[in-house]
Amino acid sequence: MAKRLLLPLTEEKVKELKAGDELLLSGTIYVARDAAHRRMTAALEEGSPLPFDIRDQTVYYMGPSPAPPGRKIGAAGPTTSSRMDIYTPRLLAAGLRGMIGKGERSPEVKEAMKKYRAVYFGAIGGAGALLSRAIVRVEVIAYDDLGPEAVMRLEVKDFPVTVINDIYGGDLYEDGKRRYRTLRL
Repeated sequence: MAKRLLLPLTEEKVKELKAGDELLLSGTIYVARDAAHRRMTAALEEGSPLPFDIRDQTVYYMGPSPAPPGRKIGAAGPTTSSRMDIYTPRLLAAGLRGMIGKGERSPEVKEAMKKYRAVYFGAIGGAGALLSRAIVRVEVIAYDDLGPEAVMRLEVKDFPVTVINDIYGGDLYEDGKRRYRTLRL
């Protein structure tokens, strides 16, 4: 059974999470993809402020679609997380605490998650229409010239995720591969 977790993430909350935990997130999450990550990393390198205080926040690697009439957002499914891996260690060092996406992370990102005490959540790919139902409010807050890659602030209620990588080195994908190999023998 999924447990509820109120955002923002704190180090204390992250310490309680283990790979495989099923959660329902409520609170604020930020949407940022490749182009926004590139700009945010450049801002950090220049000593410029980010478009939001990244400390203890969660970023969703989301591929939004236009909102149909009467809805706040269209389908809101996860995009492939590895595309952000080149930028992720720097953002984790700045205080980013959680990430939501799909797919495996690089060894460098996994090490940075342990070092900076952050977690990676998986969201179900192909279920963007269902995931959008958990989004209560949407606001573009930065880089609006990037269109669908602009930074957005989302308010979510009971947004379903699974902990993929925890701060202890747990990796749900690797655990699953190990179990599968054991069953096949």
